[in-house]
Amino acid sequence: MLADTQMAPEPVRPPAAAEAGTGLSFDRPRRICAVVNADGGTVRAGGIEAADLAAAFLRHGIEAEVRLVPGEHVVAEAERARAEVLAGRLDAVIVGGGDGTVGTVAGILADSGVVLGVLPLGTLNHFAKDLGLDQDLDGAIATIAAGRLREVDLGEVNGRTFVNNSSVGIYPYMVVDRDRRRSETGQGKWPAMALAFLRMLRRFPRRRLRVQAEGWAAPHRTICLFVGNNPYSIELMTLGRRFTLDSGRLWLFVAKQRSRLELLRFALRAAIGRIDQERDFETLCTGSLRILMRASRVHVAVDGEVTTMRPPLDYRIRPRALRVLAPAAA
Repeated sequence: MLADTQMAPEPVRPPAAAEAGTGLSFDRPRRICAVVNADGGTVRAGGIEAADLAAAFLRHGIEAEVRLVPGEHVVAEAERARAEVLAGRLDAVIVGGGDGTVGTVAGILADSGVVLGVLPLGTLNHFAKDLGLDQDLDGAIATIAAGRLREVDLGEVNGRTFVNNSSVGIYPYMVVDRDRRRSETGQGKWPAMALAFLRMLRRFPRRRLRVQAEGWAAPHRTICLFVGNNPYSIELMTLGRRFTLDSGRLWLFVAKQRSRLELLRFALRAAIGRIDQERDFETLCTGSLRILMRASRVHVAVDGEVTTMRPPLDYRIRPRALRVLAPAAA
C-alpha cells in the first residue's frame, strides 16, 4: 500500500496584465493585507488604529487584515503578505506610511507580480501625489477598491530600491545632523532641520566624485548629486513633481553652486520659481550610472531616509517593475 502524500500547492500568481501602461486588467481586490508603519508621525499624530482602518476597507467591500507594526517589522510583515498573495490567499498588499516605508515595501514586491496599494500616511507623500492618489484615507481606499492598475518604474542604488529619488551631499548631511539634534535635545523636526541647514552653510561640504553613465564619464566637485526615478519638474507651480512614472530612465542632477552665496541665491530663486536648469545643474538622462569617490563610506538619501553605503554607488532603473493600484495616468 502506498503511503499517503500531500504535495504543496503550486503558488498562484496574480493575474497577468492585459497591456502595459494604464487600465491593466485586475479583479477588484476583496481580500488584502495592509502593512502600516506604526512609528510614522502621521499615524501617531492621527491616532490611527488597526480596527478603524479595517472598518474603512470593509465599507468599500474589502476584507482587510491590518498589521500595525513598528518600523523595524515592516519588512518581515510585507514579505509574509507577499507570500500570501502568491499562494492565492490574498489579492494585494497595501502599505501605509511615508515614502521611505512605501519604497521599502515596493522593493519587496518588485517584479513579483504582486499588486501594491498605497495609504498616504507620511508627512509629504510624494509618491502618492505623483500617482494622483487622494491624500485623505477614504479617497485612497476608494482608489484601491476600484482595482485600476498601473505599472511604474523603480530606481535602485546598490540593491536598495527607491520610488522617488536618491541623493548624495547636503541633504543627507542635514538629515543626519537633524536627527542627532532631535535625539540629543528633543527638538521638533523642522526647527532641528533649520539649524542643520545653518550648520551646513557654515561648513559648506563639497564632494569630489566621478560620474560614469553609458559610455560617458566626468569628474565633479559638488554639494549635491540627485538621482530621480523618472523626470522631475523644476517649474514654480509643479516644482518637485513627476508627470510620468514609466519612462524607463533615471534623471541625474548635479548642483553647480560653488559658494555659500550661490547656494543662497539658488534657494531664493527656487522659492519664486526662477530655477534655470542649464544654469543651476548639470543634467543627464540615463538607464544606469555609477558614482565613484574616494570615501570608504558615504551617507546616501533614499526616499528621504538616510543610509550608509560603500562606494561606488551603482544606480539603475527597473522599468515597470511595480504594479500599483492608482488612477489612470494623465
